[in-house]
Amino acid sequence: MAEGGVPDVETQKTFIANQLQKPLILGETWYILDTKWFKQWKTFVGYDQWDQYGAAEPSSNPGPIDNKPLYEEESKKLKEHLIDELDYTLMPDEGWDKLLSWYGMVQGQEPQARKVIEEGVYSKSLKVEVYPWTMKICENSKPDEQIQKQFSRSDTIEQLEKVMRLEFNIPDNKEVRLWNRYMTNMYEQLNKKDNTLQDASLYNGQVIVLEQKNDDGTWPRQTPQKSTFTSSASGTSSSSLSTRSGNTYGGGTSYGSSSYYDNGHSGGSYTPGLCGLSNIGNTCFMNSAIQCMSNVPKLTEYFTSNKWAEEINEDNPLGMHGEIARSYAELIQVMWSGKYNFTIPRNFKYSVGRFAPQFSGYQQQDSQELMAFLLDGLHEDLNRIKKKPYVELKDANNRPDKEVANEAWDCYKLRNDSIITDIFHGLLKSTVQCPECEKISVTFDPFCYLSLPMPVKKERQLEIFWVPMDPFKKPVQFKLTVPKMGIVSDICEVLSQFVNVDKNCMVVTDVYNHRFHKTFLMTETISQILDRDDIFVYEVPARSPNDDSQVVVSIYMREERNKPMYSNQSHLGTYQLFGQPLMLPVPRRECSYDTLYNLVLHRFERFVQVPKDEDKWWVCEEESQDIDIGSSDELEDNNSATTHSQQQQQQQQNHTSGDGPICNGDSGNGDDSGMEISNGESTTSETSSDVDNGKFSDINGQSDSDKEIEPTPRLFKFSIVNSYGNSEMDYKLKDDGSSLKIGSRMYISVDWNHIAKEKFYVDSEAESFEIHETMKCKPQKKVVIQLNDCLQLFTTTEKLGENDPWYCPECKKHQQATKKFDIWSLPDTLIIHLKRFSYNRYWRDKIDALVEFPARDLDLRNYVISNSDEPSVYDLIGVSNHYGGLGGGHYTAYCKHSEDDSWYYYDDSSVSQSSEESTVSKAAYVLVYQRRGTWKSNTPSASSTATVTCSEDNDIDINGTDIKPSDDTMDCN
Repeated sequence: MAEGGVPDVETQKTFIANQLQKPLILGETWYILDTKWFKQWKTFVGYDQWDQYGAAEPSSNPGPIDNKPLYEEESKKLKEHLIDELDYTLMPDEGWDKLLSWYGMVQGQEPQARKVIEEGVYSKSLKVEVYPWTMKICENSKPDEQIQKQFSRSDTIEQLEKVMRLEFNIPDNKEVRLWNRYMTNMYEQLNKKDNTLQDASLYNGQVIVLEQKNDDGTWPRQTPQKSTFTSSASGTSSSSLSTRSGNTYGGGTSYGSSSYYDNGHSGGSYTPGLCGLSNIGNTCFMNSAIQCMSNVPKLTEYFTSNKWAEEINEDNPLGMHGEIARSYAELIQVMWSGKYNFTIPRNFKYSVGRFAPQFSGYQQQDSQELMAFLLDGLHEDLNRIKKKPYVELKDANNRPDKEVANEAWDCYKLRNDSIITDIFHGLLKSTVQCPECEKISVTFDPFCYLSLPMPVKKERQLEIFWVPMDPFKKPVQFKLTVPKMGIVSDICEVLSQFVNVDKNCMVVTDVYNHRFHKTFLMTETISQILDRDDIFVYEVPARSPNDDSQVVVSIYMREERNKPMYSNQSHLGTYQLFGQPLMLPVPRRECSYDTLYNLVLHRFERFVQVPKDEDKWWVCEEESQDIDIGSSDELEDNNSATTHSQQQQQQQQNHTSGDGPICNGDSGNGDDSGMEISNGESTTSETSSDVDNGKFSDINGQSDSDKEIEPTPRLFKFSIVNSYGNSEMDYKLKDDGSSLKIGSRMYISVDWNHIAKEKFYVDSEAESFEIHETMKCKPQKKVVIQLNDCLQLFTTTEKLGENDPWYCPECKKHQQATKKFDIWSLPDTLIIHLKRFSYNRYWRDKIDALVEFPARDLDLRNYVISNSDEPSVYDLIGVSNHYGGLGGGHYTAYCKHSEDDSWYYYDDSSVSQSSEESTVSKAAYVLVYQRRGTWKSNTPSASSTATVTCSEDNDIDINGTDIKPSDDTMDCN
């Protein structure tokens, strides 16, 4: 705890709120904090307006910081693909230090400190490096003995070398070299020590080899022949192709000396264009996009003929100094040279990362976003307009559409004229109408691709556990179909149809680690419930505004630990949560300790065996001594206790029961895996000093001579705890026959005696549940969507959302106007993006429905409103596919080769022949269409129809030069 104690909640709230406003500063440290714990802290301090009425409630105290939800099971490694604000919150170091001093941290967990790093070169941005890179380091003499070490991508090669020297006990005066190993026989020397790992185009999981110089002055790895080909600083086109190298264009520097490849990759004859792209660390998204663009005939002809060099615009302030155009040109020339069956797009990857920091790392990204960036970058690097004039846009003012459209296109071409506008740009008409004054605004805007919404049902399936009030009924698992954008009451309404209970008699909760993480209001949105959340719906008595005779309290179950987890912290004790929490209706008034005990025991009847009157279960059989089952404070209270076993049988028939769910975290398969004991759940308890000293007494501390009149001990005692169940409150429930003060926001823990739990608590029964037939139902049949359905939805009038209003120039205020898109003109190459992914603060979703689209004869005449004579029939030439779920998965591509009109499947470095029918699948994400008649294929050659499947087992020259294999140039294992 902080010196002077923990400040009041208002002080905490103000301090942390100010901390969260701090900007990112390069090199500073921030900490990762679990969102669930942070939300509980917000509730405790009344951070948000809706929580202020319950601020400082002891029951809401979050307890020690617990980051367990962020870790992989049985590991201290962060889960992959965590999302900021959804899974975790980033906290500045000063804010973290304060939270840690106020609340402590669950024992066994370590703070997750992360550095603020800088990404990009010309377009720089700061970010907290949540996922440092894990590098595999080894010695050249022991390549298979790899050690994993974490590094920041902002660490330098020099820092990497120091760590490796330390790890392998190599003195500073010993000369060493570092090698970047891509594959078994492909190496690149890292000789620029001031380069960062990111600048050196390393990636997560990279193998780094350390080589020590021999005593005779030679190196174990013979020095490879150095390439004489580099990219010039001025950007002048060279005949050399350095796509396989680490060369940069900023000054013509190289990251290292070249490696080589054998003649299995050079001097042969491969079909131009059928060239795979090596995956250099989650770059399949990039490879897929590049292959689709590579097979756009006009664009590839432009780059392979070197026309691009005549139009490069290095002075465009909106461009990338020509670097994107140069790196893409070199890559395309390698792919279409016919010399290689795969290549390594490292230069291109690095160039993109320099100007678009989101692509600079090696996390999985989006192929459509990369494609959009590439086309925009190429457009600005190749813009024929050297000095853009100022152009004032005019309002339509009810002029004819054709006049306004021509004017808009002409104005656009005054500032934008490139090979990209020639091939990919069309024109959209946007019509916005004010709902109040009916003002109509018409604009015409260029587009490079169409992002089409998918007409799918706005529903989702949600697994929940229903916990009835009847103590003899088991919980039941359901799979409910609910509206995606609905509210919590919709869940209850659907469930009520199955259980015949009014939705007003239900409470929806999120149960986590044997406790209530959240109790939902009926008006809260379903979108904040994630698929991984364990949702329990409890049946409670009907509530009447005029009836306050009952109150529903939250009940937790706890058991004694074998060893105290927090022995060094006196304010923490030896209890841990287990089982599932309950919601128990109890009398608001005249509820004594004994009444509460019998109500809880009645609720446990299904899985707790009540001991017989003559069963002295608390007596230790081996030593014939009694076991203390309560705290020292409880002993005094229990002096007035009466025999309870007789009362139990009388009162159990009359009490209203509560609710009890099943195994926490259960995935629905009925196993016990969810019942692990949380290492972070410990609580305060006042343990008898006699027990601490190894002595035993009965519940009243009586001697053997007094045992004739001893009362029957209780199986458990009660404590008032916070909502996390890990800290006891000052208010104690006294067992003296008086009425207890019980409120609806109270959390009561049932603290089991370990002997009683072992003898009478039946775990298998407590964890059992029934599976409703809805769980056995097959998922909803996927509806097949037609591409025309997406186009129709795209051109349908829609109302703008509340958060996206339009400013009406007539009303002089923002309005929820209606908006409609229409296609005015189409480009020669049309890119269609299917919007499969949707995100918001609480919800992430991928639509994996099948969209059927034609590979030939896509006729868009009905969607073009300009009455133009331009042909509107298109044929498919490329598809970017995404397999898997959000935050990961794998990208591939189907592309039609312009030379032989055959389809090929591109999967990173592998290229294989395919068919037109294979292109239509649920994985299709981006479609590339070519207007018919705008490109005539050449006559296919006899050798152009071969299936190509490449291998990466041979050595590669990273600098792209052909080096004849010889003893003095080979650099292999």
